[in-house]
Amino acid sequence: MDYLLQDSDAALVMCGTSQEATVRAVDPKVRTLAFGTERPYQELDPFQTASQQDPGTALTPEDPALTIYTSGTTGMPKGAVLTHGNLVHDARNIIDIWDITGADVLCHALPLFHVHGLCFALHTAFMAGSRVIMPDRFSAGRVVDHLTRQEEGRACSVFMAVPQMYVRLMDRIGEEKPDFEHVRLWTSGSAPLSVKDFKRIRRTFGKEPVEREGMSETGMNFSNPYRGVKKPGSIGLPLPRLKARIVDPETFRDVDQGQEGELWLMGPSITPGYWRKPGETAEAFVDGWFRSGDLGKVDEEGYFYITDRIKHIIISGGENISPREIQGIINKVEGVVESAVVGVPDEQWGEKVVAAVVVSEEAKPNEDEIRTYCRQHLHDWKCPKDILFVQELPRNTMGKVLNDQIKGLFLPGKTTGGSA
Repeated sequence: MDYLLQDSDAALVMCGTSQEATVRAVDPKVRTLAFGTERPYQELDPFQTASQQDPGTALTPEDPALTIYTSGTTGMPKGAVLTHGNLVHDARNIIDIWDITGADVLCHALPLFHVHGLCFALHTAFMAGSRVIMPDRFSAGRVVDHLTRQEEGRACSVFMAVPQMYVRLMDRIGEEKPDFEHVRLWTSGSAPLSVKDFKRIRRTFGKEPVEREGMSETGMNFSNPYRGVKKPGSIGLPLPRLKARIVDPETFRDVDQGQEGELWLMGPSITPGYWRKPGETAEAFVDGWFRSGDLGKVDEEGYFYITDRIKHIIISGGENISPREIQGIINKVEGVVESAVVGVPDEQWGEKVVAAVVVSEEAKPNEDEIRTYCRQHLHDWKCPKDILFVQELPRNTMGKVLNDQIKGLFLPGKTTGGSA
């Protein structure tokens, strides 16, 4: 939080009353406006006393509307600046391709610190005039209850989620046969949806999920058609007015259909750049094309697929996690010489964070000490789920850590150099 407050140069922090002490501890000088979030907003003083007069501020589509932080290859979050034009175009695209209307009721159980929940779900619902059912937090049992209600005005017609949320819902439902016929649209994004889970969702909820792809910097880019062929494993077709290319990341030339390359994008929803990071902004664009950092391919019908990531970002539970950020925390533990953090496959979260750690002979911190330190400085979902102590990290002749060999340490049946 200290980094975010400093980097954003925030003039005001709006938070819940239970978070105010934490904010003040991080930055005693920052101005805060705390709300009792257990009460309806109509009862809160700032809303009751707010002026209804137009402030007279002239805005253009090019003016910044939102800065949302996303982990990057540097290991520190970057603030992607999204303009009013970016957000409006993105929401209108989603409304058009998924037929979102004022008659829809969205069951919204996604976090709001991510573009999936804030932009793709909430902004879209607001612009369409849809109703929103929003639990305080995701709970499989509570969400199933909301999705099965059919009373007028509360019968949910749209549900947006990450794959791991679907897994938890399906595990909760088990062999039961709830009636979900009134839910017309099930979407999945923020992490890859396996073919196995695609089929399981179809069996459990009675409709094929619409898998889509988007980024903090770009808004939603691809979606399988709401009406039409949905291909398991594919992120679908480009959204209106989006240009997409598959490019050789070394030569910057387009590759042939079916070949793998880096996904490049150009369109009205793409960020003009990163907040106060001109160098990173320049690196992210080539002749107006945004370099996604993802490897992918396109088939003969124009459907796109993400095959890998150039950036070593871990996607766990739909959230992007920077290994370097976690390594920086682990390396601060007394007695740690160095560490390497990677993601390995996980049934529940898609990927889980694991760490290989080298310690000194003089001071040897144990696993519990490292876990405790991580929990003090990181969100729970960023903390390593498994920690392995090794004599040294595997490297190539140039001194680069070989992440694939690190992953092999944590995968059953695989061995590598380095003693555990």
